[in-house]
Amino acid sequence: MTRIALCQIPVAEDPAANLSRARDALAEAAAGGAGLAILPEAALTRYGKRVTDLAQPLDGPFVTGLAEAAREHRLSVIAGVFEPGEGRVHNTAVAIGPSGSIEAAYRKIHLFDSFGARESELVAPGDTPVVVELAGIRVGLVTCYDIRFPELTRALVDLGAEMFAVIAAWGSGPMKEEHWTTLVRARAIENTTWVAAVGQAPNPEARDGFGIGRSMLVDPMGVVRTDMGPTAAVQTCEIDAQITIATRNALPCLEHRRLQVGGS
Repeated sequence: MTRIALCQIPVAEDPAANLSRARDALAEAAAGGAGLAILPEAALTRYGKRVTDLAQPLDGPFVTGLAEAAREHRLSVIAGVFEPGEGRVHNTAVAIGPSGSIEAAYRKIHLFDSFGARESELVAPGDTPVVVELAGIRVGLVTCYDIRFPELTRALVDLGAEMFAVIAAWGSGPMKEEHWTTLVRARAIENTTWVAAVGQAPNPEARDGFGIGRSMLVDPMGVVRTDMGPTAAVQTCEIDAQITIATRNALPCLEHRRLQVGGS
């Protein structure tokens, strides 16, 4: 068993305020016995044109503060930040080990140029899928809009992922919440893999519509083990590797792929 914490927190524009809130969530995760805590996408600051000014390198105060909390609580952490780039930032999922070391950084591949938004105006895309071992489990990193692209999670499974950590600042709007819950379950079912999906909680002070909550843990058969709804909270859950084994014995669909005829 691996105990993980879904840290569904609201996010403000101020990185210092967000760090304080994140550190409180990590303390609560550790108190609940979690070995891995997952914070949402854009935990550094809310989306908007100010991200180019507020972005921080991975050795900046926000990630350094998370690393100090990880070390204090002997806890692995995944969180979404914005890294400075040339003209545009990177939307990065950073993975921190219990010693406070940065174990991996995944730069979001698929940018949200949909529903009237233009993430690519501010964010430069990454190009490399990332799997990292945290708390004894191999975790594939996925950020928000990435969840709509099944080829990414299939690539992560082929790289040895045993769980997907999906971090999000999912936008509200017609059918958007239904898309979120359906896509999270679909990625679990088609890959017979656990999915821990963590979104921002709604921030009543923000008007941009990002952050619906609905953080979820879904097992390899697509059963929703946890659905946190819209309320800000930290919830500890268990990942059971034996369920993955039993599911893949009953449903060996990954072995049934016919790559030679163009399928994946």
